[in-house]
Amino acid sequence: MSLVAIVGRPNVGKSTLFNRLVGMRQAIVDDTAGVTRDRHYGRCEWCGREFSVVDTGGYTTNSDDVFEAAIRSQVQIAIDEADLVLFMVEAATGITDYDAEIADILRRTKKPVVLCVNKVDSGEKMYDAYQFYSLGLGEVYSISAANGSGTGDLLDAVVAALPEEVEQEDPHAGLPRITIVGKPNVGKSSLTNALLGEERNIVTPVAGTTRDAIETYYNKFGHEFMLVDTAGIRRKTKVHEDLEFYSVMRSIRAIEHADICILMIDATSGMEAQDMNIFNLIVKNRKGCVVVVNKWDLFIKDSNTLRDYTASLKERLAPFNDIPVVFTSVVKMQRIQDVLDAATQVYANYAQKIPTARLNEALLPVIEETPPPAWKGKYVKIKYITQLPTAFPAFAFFCNLPQYVKDPYKRFLENQLRKHFNLTGCPVQIYCRQK
Repeated sequence: MSLVAIVGRPNVGKSTLFNRLVGMRQAIVDDTAGVTRDRHYGRCEWCGREFSVVDTGGYTTNSDDVFEAAIRSQVQIAIDEADLVLFMVEAATGITDYDAEIADILRRTKKPVVLCVNKVDSGEKMYDAYQFYSLGLGEVYSISAANGSGTGDLLDAVVAALPEEVEQEDPHAGLPRITIVGKPNVGKSSLTNALLGEERNIVTPVAGTTRDAIETYYNKFGHEFMLVDTAGIRRKTKVHEDLEFYSVMRSIRAIEHADICILMIDATSGMEAQDMNIFNLIVKNRKGCVVVVNKWDLFIKDSNTLRDYTASLKERLAPFNDIPVVFTSVVKMQRIQDVLDAATQVYANYAQKIPTARLNEALLPVIEETPPPAWKGKYVKIKYITQLPTAFPAFAFFCNLPQYVKDPYKRFLENQLRKHFNLTGCPVQIYCRQK
């Protein structure tokens, strides 16, 4: 599939156009310049032709902002990756030094470039667009990304300039989705970069650098999945910017769409209240989970530290504490592979379908030996068990009086399921139904 990169200086409306092209509010849009910090991918379809679109951070130079050098690098990577570059400028401000500098870079690339002038939302502003012919990039397309005017002609030009391609199915459809979640600054983007072996996401010491949930295809060392890095989720009282609110919402949506969540916590601060909130969100959405304790190299240790830390952690996670815990130092590249192995194993557990015969063979003798307690003189008899066709492990226990099977006995049944079948890292749902 062809790739189109939207580039330009900050605050010309790249993310607004991106959202319009992919047909959803996928990239964060705000009046603040420099909101988009990472490359953000989506899909667009026009006149039967489908292509990928990448939204980049605004290109600037000679800035004191700690993010700007990293953003410039991201823009350059996007240009290198793209089949076509959509260069965006703004009618009202005219040609700035930044525009001239980007045009200079684009004239030297061998990629096709389509120049669009944004914020042309009235007939008078059409005249402001003609000056951009002087950039030497060919035809100029006047649009308003906010209300959509002119985008049809722009997309016609984009589709016409894209290289021909052989149609093929999306190779990533049906792959496991593994999402990295946690508080700000625990090392989520660093882990993503370490796994991918490239600077895919911007990493700085500033908490909250990542503001979008960023999706990447991973296929190395026998593992194949979609890896999603998310913005750090803070407590509501700490979320002051509208911008960060959108980031948190996007992270929550990323959890909802995940199969497995890698919950990263800081070894030095332990499992705090906000980590528990994120964990409860994972459990509530019935997602598989791996806990990664990062910055383990900074923790003062003795001979029993690992065992005691794990026991304390699982005590906090109870009752759902059948979860793999991996201790890492992403900066020192310690046990990164163990995170992948644990996530892959949890996905295998999460996606497994246990045959009905095996379920009944393993559990019915245990249930007969320890039946549900009698309720008001009535005895509950469980006669049959089957796994339900849900995305997560869910089991139906058919019995004569399902209303009398209480939560303590359901926990007993869950423990027996975990004992007989490998369900580590997976939340289990039990339903009692009328036989």
